[in-house]
Amino acid sequence: MSEATAPKAVEGSLNFLDDRLGSTTFFKRNAKKVFPDHWSFMLGEIALYSFIILLLTGTFLTLWFQPSMHEVVYDGSYTKLQGVKMSEAYASTLHISFDVRGGLLMRQIHHWAAILFMASIMVHMLRVFFTGAYRKPRELNWLIGIGMFTLGMIEGLFGYSLPDDLLSGTGLRITQGVAESIPVVGTYIYMFLFGGEFPEGNNGDIIPRLFTLHVLLIPGIILGMVTAHMMIMWHQKHTSMPVKHQTEEQVYGYPFYPVFMAKTGAYFLFTFGVCALLGAFAQINPIWLFGPYDPGAISSGSQPDFYMGILEGALRIMPNWEISAWGHTLSLNVLIPALVPLGIIFTGAAVFPWVERWVTGDHRSHHVNDRPRNAPVRTAIGMAAVAFYGLLWVAGANDVVADKFHVSLFATTWFFRVAVFVGPVLAYIITKRICLGLQRKDAAVVSHGVESGIIMMSPDGKFSERHEPVREVEKAVLLSKENYKGETPSTDANGIPAPGAKGPLGHLRSRLQRAWTFDDIPVEEHEHGNGDDHAIEGGKEHTEIRH
Repeated sequence: MSEATAPKAVEGSLNFLDDRLGSTTFFKRNAKKVFPDHWSFMLGEIALYSFIILLLTGTFLTLWFQPSMHEVVYDGSYTKLQGVKMSEAYASTLHISFDVRGGLLMRQIHHWAAILFMASIMVHMLRVFFTGAYRKPRELNWLIGIGMFTLGMIEGLFGYSLPDDLLSGTGLRITQGVAESIPVVGTYIYMFLFGGEFPEGNNGDIIPRLFTLHVLLIPGIILGMVTAHMMIMWHQKHTSMPVKHQTEEQVYGYPFYPVFMAKTGAYFLFTFGVCALLGAFAQINPIWLFGPYDPGAISSGSQPDFYMGILEGALRIMPNWEISAWGHTLSLNVLIPALVPLGIIFTGAAVFPWVERWVTGDHRSHHVNDRPRNAPVRTAIGMAAVAFYGLLWVAGANDVVADKFHVSLFATTWFFRVAVFVGPVLAYIITKRICLGLQRKDAAVVSHGVESGIIMMSPDGKFSERHEPVREVEKAVLLSKENYKGETPSTDANGIPAPGAKGPLGHLRSRLQRAWTFDDIPVEEHEHGNGDDHAIEGGKEHTEIRH
């Protein structure tokens, strides 16, 4: 493959910058940077573009929102609330919704972009996990992604709490209870956030503090993390899917300019268009229907945004366990739902790259992703986590489920209490068996070819179907699986135990390593399995050597 060169269309601009900044080498080098082409790589870009939309629409809303708990009497356009006492925060949100030109559209685009931001981060992280793209040397970017998702949850909680309506106030009440349930430091966290007793704190501090955190501190941290994430990815080069010509040493794809730049620009417009359509035609968070917050009231069927559903579900199905000793009460019925579910998922995800490396002994750098079927244990663990998360998420709507399906709320709650333990185990077993079955299918295709649909009759009258050799493009994907090389020997040639096999940790590692790989299905090419080469390489693709 010939090396990509900077397009003539940008030569003049590069020369202009070089004359003033001496940066032609930098721009030329990065204008021809190669990006692998696969649809799943666009998932992370959705998160980036929705974050940009959040910043733009949030700036617009900031111009009219009043972050104040000062009580006023509403006299705006929404007649059903005229004469009702409410905070300035709620009144200004109503003003944005009904009196500011385009205000309601901006509010809804902002909220839908927040939903899309969290959803795209979640799906992007699942793609990274299931393909093993978190492995060396990308562990730091994996941790940054987990940090962004965590901050996104907090940012979303603070954001939909700002209008001070009945639904958001209910969420803040739960937040206050969770903070107070934390031993020793809980009351300090509570007072630091609220500035006093719930719901307002002293002098109505809660909304101004949430506003500062929501529009300044947390977005600034997320912006820094996004920048670091992009810089690390740019330096390390993008991972790639297993395709023909793709190797651990060579990137194969399209140059940044003009192909990737055109694609990513169009994708930003698509993302903005989806958010605009949702904001225009799909109602979200109609605060005027909830009314201002009243500590003595709650709306029926109250649900948080989807990314907080796991905490809501854990809180709803947790038994009423409390421990009282030495004049203190430990509210396990609040503390466990607040810390344990997300602690299991996020902590497990954060340490998983190092745990996998320790178990498998694989310390190599990886630039080509795995197919999920080729890492059955990893894929099964991921699906178990998805089942755990999903069951708690659905449990957060146990009252709605009971009402819509006409079943007992008591029975629904007990179902989720059992399912949250049984479901992940079943998901692990089923997923692993599916992956191994797909591996067997791949091995059969590589070994015997694919069915051609041509029926042949032998001289003795038997019928059989002719198999054609698999195409080279497809064979490259199938043979991307790394076959298991065998367990690390526990002793050397003299019978002396290997350092890594000694002690309880050594025995644990040996058992985990065997469980990780003992039912591996080899996918190997045989002498008679040479395929025909029908690979079609469209466009002008380029290669780039990894460093």
